[in-house]
Amino acid sequence: MRVLVTGATGFLGQYLAQRLHQLGFQVTATGRSWQKGAWLEEKGIAFVAASLEDRLMMTRLCRDKDYVFHCGALSSPWGDWKDFYQCNVVGTKNVIEGCMNGHIKRLIYVSTPSIYFRFQDQLDIKEDDPLPERKVNAYAETKWLAEQAIDQAYQQGLPVITIRPRALFGPGDQTIIPRLLKANEQRFIPLINEGKVLIDLTYVENVVDALLLCMDSPQDTLGQKYNITNGEPMLFIDLLKQLFSELNQPMRLKPISFTTGYLLAGFLEWTAKKVLGGKEPLLTRYAIGQIGKSQTLDISKARKELGYEPRISIEEGIHRFVEWWKEQS
Repeated sequence: MRVLVTGATGFLGQYLAQRLHQLGFQVTATGRSWQKGAWLEEKGIAFVAASLEDRLMMTRLCRDKDYVFHCGALSSPWGDWKDFYQCNVVGTKNVIEGCMNGHIKRLIYVSTPSIYFRFQDQLDIKEDDPLPERKVNAYAETKWLAEQAIDQAYQQGLPVITIRPRALFGPGDQTIIPRLLKANEQRFIPLINEGKVLIDLTYVENVVDALLLCMDSPQDTLGQKYNITNGEPMLFIDLLKQLFSELNQPMRLKPISFTTGYLLAGFLEWTAKKVLGGKEPLLTRYAIGQIGKSQTLDISKARKELGYEPRISIEEGIHRFVEWWKEQS
């Protein structure tokens, strides 16, 4: 079986490419980072440095593949709209075109639950719940546009499945937990409502499990979307306590109200745009929303239709992350 993984130099893509290789698939990995690509090649995985915006290259890479996993994206809470659009929308359309021409068995697309986000508590969100008319940022908006392109491709006969994994973490994570550690080290971690906000996390290997299940799932799963989490929502304060307890570090917490945090983040965003030339601010309104409003996903559809069951708990996942983090220090 010949498999293409886009975004293979990213967090999830690296894990997926390695697992597929270990299972005996003939894997072609693509991404922007030569350095991480060289690391994949050392593992025996074929790597091609390429941009998703390169239509001809995407067509060539999708040719003669059995499965394409489209993990590549510009994922950030901050940045220029045009950059997000080119990577997430145009890039996805290029992959779709390549898959259409290549007659693949399945295109498995990694989307995001950021498309659900509102500045309010939301519990047990289902895949078909109404979405906010205005998405929270350029990342969420362009990933939603990409999902619509995927849906259109399905209507035109392309076999596709979409997953929406929530807040990935694990060894190698450079985003979620490291940002908390950086905030704790440099200043403090904002604590809204005493940290009694429910959050959903997903250990990265569990997402890889879900992606592999999409390869052989029943025909009626084609065209469907699936929420993926660890299925164990926890309070933000409990996450912090476990994390810093394992690290044996003190927590620097600063209680603030949601309104104060939101206004402060708004001011920092304005300053970043108008004064700092677009540099990402220390705090965004989206980040305040993430730690100030509960958001959990219903994964019963993935459990029932894909047979998905999270293998690695959040507790074990945090332990693995901490062990890796200590090795890096």
